[in-house]
Amino acid sequence: MNENIVEWTGYIAMVTLMISFLMKDIKKLRIINTFACLMFVVYGFMLHSYPVIISNAFISLVNLYYLWYKKS
Repeated sequence: MNENIVEWTGYIAMVTLMISFLMKDIKKLRIINTFACLMFVVYGFMLHSYPVIISNAFISLVNLYYLWYKKS
């Protein structure tokens, strides 16, 4: 996989994350944050950086928990 594609996808996800944060839409914020974290998990695998993989996978799981089980 091309590193530039993963890197630019992460940038796009972060910009969208900031926009949804300004809109104060928590559900969209969590969805986009999960997407961005999963992109950085892939990027961490490419760099063999296990702290990046573990931290972003944990954030993704927390976001998915709140999206699926918490009705707020």
